Amino acid sequence: MTSAHDTASTATDLVLEARGIVKRYGRVVALDHTDFEIRRGEVLAVIGDNGAGKSSLIQVLAGAVQPDEGELLVGGEPTALRSPVEARRLGIETVFQSLAVSPALDIVSNIFLGRELRRPGIAGSLFRMLDKKRMREQSLEVMSQLGLQTLQNIGQSVETLSGGQRQGVAVARAAAFGSKVVILDEPTAALGVKESGRVVNLIKDINARGIPVILISHNMPQIFEVADRIHIQRLGRRIALVETSQIDMADAVALMVGAKTPEQMGLAS
Repeated sequence: MTSAHDTASTATDLVLEARGIVKRYGRVVALDHTDFEIRRGEVLAVIGDNGAGKSSLIQVLAGAVQPDEGELLVGGEPTALRSPVEARRLGIETVFQSLAVSPALDIVSNIFLGRELRRPGIAGSLFRMLDKKRMREQSLEVMSQLGLQTLQNIGQSVETLSGGQRQGVAVARAAAFGSKVVILDEPTAALGVKESGRVVNLIKDINARGIPVILISHNMPQIFEVADRIHIQRLGRRIALVETSQIDMADAVALMVGAKTPEQMGLAS
């Protein structure tokens, strides 16, 4: 049985929450009073069949879409995220499936895109000169922390990188600035086995630094390798939130596609 102390402790561990979120697009209800929560220090997988509302949920959590009803809480405080920029200011970083990297720019410029560091003193404040040395040093540091030693030439343009390396740059950018949570939307969907393995290691490295990770993926073996819990979305709602150790892949898929119900398995939403 859960004690009052355990309940309070769990509540204080919640980093990002959504309660009763509704999102409509005309007559289509993408999110139907869905709930969401991620705890400090965990990797939470989000799974669901096509049309389950996964993308809409992630866009709401990332500030890219505003819900019609419901509320978001960041660190227990009700928060309105009106844009991804606002979400980033609160430490919520998202790597969308499209990556949103700038191929013509180099690795450093991509990592600091929109958050460039200025030189100290009048050079930065008046003449707006960039502190390229400090940005290069910080980029090297985060790339090393994430095990991307193969990208030590961070002056090269992103368009010269492989798909996996570009993914690494996008994830490194999220890891560098994501102080609250990092959201990864299908990070290995277009990658080969070797590059997918690298991204899995990046997820583990980010989490080892104490940053919770939301992983949206169809790759079940990958999910069961890295996730602590699984949020199962169906028809616009969360139908189950379960510890990965308490379910197997077959049952997770069965819940996702509607072949089994949470009640049949004794699960709570």
